[in-house]
Amino acid sequence: MQGAAALLFDVFGTVVDWRSGVAREAAPFLRRHGIAMDPAGFADAWRRRYQPAMEAVRSGERPFTRLDILHRENLEAVLRDVGCDPAAIPEEEIDVLNRAWHRLDPWPDAVAGLARLKTRFIIAPLSNGNIALLLNMAKRAGLPWDAILGAEVAQAYKPRPEAYLRTAEILGLPPAACMLVAAHNGDLAAARACGFGTAFVARRTEHGPDQATDLAPSESWDVVARDFGELADRLGCAR
Repeated sequence: MQGAAALLFDVFGTVVDWRSGVAREAAPFLRRHGIAMDPAGFADAWRRRYQPAMEAVRSGERPFTRLDILHRENLEAVLRDVGCDPAAIPEEEIDVLNRAWHRLDPWPDAVAGLARLKTRFIIAPLSNGNIALLLNMAKRAGLPWDAILGAEVAQAYKPRPEAYLRTAEILGLPPAACMLVAAHNGDLAAARACGFGTAFVARRTEHGPDQATDLAPSESWDVVARDFGELADRLGCAR
């Protein structure tokens, strides 16, 4: 895309593998508390509550609420769903598990690809995650962001237009100078409607081996790449 100055990245699923990370963190917790549930299934159940929780904010039903708080509420709901009373578990244990989202691993190509892209573009997350979550994740995983802009900066959750437009404004850039990089077609469609450039990078196992969504681009995005290394190639970044 001509004129792009900043590459802004969806994080959960595009940069990091949330499902494997949450399952890894959940496994010992489930064993300790006698919860007979597959850790990956537990991660899926937790994630299924993600969009509905944010929709309550998007719709105005509740004021803007940080994702760490929504994750905690969702975690307690999932525990109740599997017959476990959260009140019977030490507060610290639930806090540690809730912060699993701060300790997710990057996809194998992510760190090296971001480092290459950083040589030519401003790189930053455009995520529904909050700043503390994204900061802790970046420190642990070595994600070389130029800036960390959590959803509380925009006070909006994607795909609300404000999430994209306020991020561009905070960076001092017009929307046309920003490109969203995402593994989710819906996210890219919302960004394009705001005047952003678009880059699709498929993550075909984000939801596990039986994933049936976002396996391929659904529209003619500005760039389509196999991984961040190929994205860097397509955008003319040096090796």
